[in-house]
Order: sequence, then C-alpha cells, then structure tokens
Amino acid sequence: MEQHIPVLLAESIEMLNIKPTGIYVDCTLGRGGHSSEILKRLTSGKLYSIDQDPTAIEEGKARLTAISNNFEILEGNFLNLEALLSIKGVFEVDGILYDLGVSSPQFDVPERGFSYRFDGPLDMRMDPVNNLLTAAKVVNEYSEEDLKKIFWTYGDEKFAPSIARNICNSRPVNTTFELVEIIKRSMPQKELKKPKHPAKKTFQALRIFVNNEIEVLKDSLRQGLNLLKPQGRISVITFHSLEEKIVKEIFKEVTVSEQDHFLASLPIEVESNSQFRLVIKKPIKATTTELNKNRRSHSAKLWVIEKK
Repeated sequence: MEQHIPVLLAESIEMLNIKPTGIYVDCTLGRGGHSSEILKRLTSGKLYSIDQDPTAIEEGKARLTAISNNFEILEGNFLNLEALLSIKGVFEVDGILYDLGVSSPQFDVPERGFSYRFDGPLDMRMDPVNNLLTAAKVVNEYSEEDLKKIFWTYGDEKFAPSIARNICNSRPVNTTFELVEIIKRSMPQKELKKPKHPAKKTFQALRIFVNNEIEVLKDSLRQGLNLLKPQGRISVITFHSLEEKIVKEIFKEVTVSEQDHFLASLPIEVESNSQFRLVIKKPIKATTTELNKNRRSHSAKLWVIEKK
C-alpha cells in the first residue's frame, strides 16, 4: 500500500489561522494527517473530524489520541455537516478543512474496487453500508448513452463513446481488471503509450458518480459557510476541474453581490457588502519540493475563504 502524504499540509493549516481555543472541523479525516496538525495547535479548543469509513475512524482515533483528547470523530458523510455537529451542540465554528483527495485508507485495498492498479470487484463505494449503488451496477445496468454521459461529464474522457459501447458489448463486467481491459481496447495504440494510465479518467468518473461527490460537495460547502463565525475560514483542497468549478462558483456567489457590480463601476472605492472575502485571489499550488516528494500533489489546489 502506497504511503499517504497529506497534500498542501503546511499551507492549508496556515491558512486556517488557527486559534488555540477555537472550534475546528476536518471534513475528511482520512489517515489523519491534516487533523493531527490542527489538533497540535489547540489548547482548550476542539477538533471534530468526519469520516464515513470505519477503518479510517479506527486509525484516526489512535493517531489523534496520541496527541491530545481535544477531539471527537463523527461517523458520517460531510453532506450532513450541520446535522453531525448539531448533535454535539455545535452551531458555530472557527474553521473547516476539506481535503477532497482520494486518501481513504481503503482506497488501495483491492476488495473496495476503487483502483485500476489492483484486481477486485467493481464497488467504489465510500460508504459500503448505506450506499446501495455500486460501480458494477452502473457498468452492467446503465444504458450506453448514460455511460457515455457519465464518463464525459465526470471524467472528461474523450473516448467515452467507444468505452461505453464496448462495455455494453462485454457484459457482464465483474472486476476492475476486466473493465481496464475493455477501456484499453477502446483506445488507439498511441493513447496507451502515454504516461497516464488509460483507465484513470473512467475510474474517476465512476467513483464520482457512485458516491454523488459533486452534489455532496455543493451542499456541504454551503453548510460550512453557514457555520463559520466572523473571521472563521474554510480551506478546500481540490484535485480536478469539477471540484474547482464548484468551489469557484460558490465562493464567487458569496463574495460578489449584484450591488458589488454596481459599486465597482463607481469612480471611488467602496467596501463590498458581502459577508465573505477571498483570503487568496488565486489558489495555492504545491511547491517544487512537494511535487518531487508526493505525486498526489500535482493536481492539488488550495482555496481559502473567510467570513467577515
């Protein structure tokens, strides 16, 4: 199993502007890298870390307990951010972190079916208990047109039509390696010689669709903005263009009002009446040092917003 190195760790924690007495949420506990760094900076403050994977929760609890007891792990999907916190009597927070990378401890476990590098059942569910939709169901039961749309929309896969057609002609498709072979047959030879794995985009598309990741992110981000105290911040680490688009749209939505467009046309500078401000105008990317150490950081971008 590949060693997990938290992406943009120093930058994302620094941008949260952590108060030792504050309340913070890590919406994506994963292997606990970001949560650990937040917890180290708290004295009487509290950290709430969210994950829906039982193994991640078990590993995270052991790692965080070694630092301090000022934390609670909440089992669930960050789609239910406000509900999970309200159960604990928390209705306002000083900071929230989202690391949207696929760093689940189970991601490299063949039985979970996420990876094109290992042979396993076509599953791909982040929450195997409550989510009934598997990648196998999508691949084997959805129409050719629906598959083409999924691969194009969520993976930007230019060979989506031939991949969808060949999947439908090869059913049943039961394992990750069977799907990889179909994808390879659907591409010209010159494409297979490129450094990137030919199945990368199709697998990404299936994972996003199975876990409804785009709608979940939209809903959760809006909840996060509602929870912020004045001067509270949200740090979001994205990894692909779909996530970037959502973050940009929602951040723009809350930082630029119709009145702001009018104010911008005036010959004098007038302060915006929006509730939020962008802490950085352009997203932060990994340094050359990090890029050399961690291949996962190549597509990572950090976005930060603050409540005024």
